[in-house]
Amino acid sequence: MSKAVVGLIAGMALGFAGYFGGFWAFLLVLVLGAVGLVAGRLMEGDLEPGDFIRRRHDEHQRAR
Repeated sequence: MSKAVVGLIAGMALGFAGYFGGFWAFLLVLVLGAVGLVAGRLMEGDLEPGDFIRRRHDEHQRAR
């Protein structure tokens, strides 16, 4: 499935949630979709759990 089709489906889901459930349902679907995206990327191996943690040592090394 192409990224455009996935984006279309996600947009339609958000649209339906916003229309039928209101703003809070829209926000809930948006947040849960983002959580699902991160979880899927972690399972596929595109992301590592350490990608979300920035260590001070790494920042100090980059500044040089």
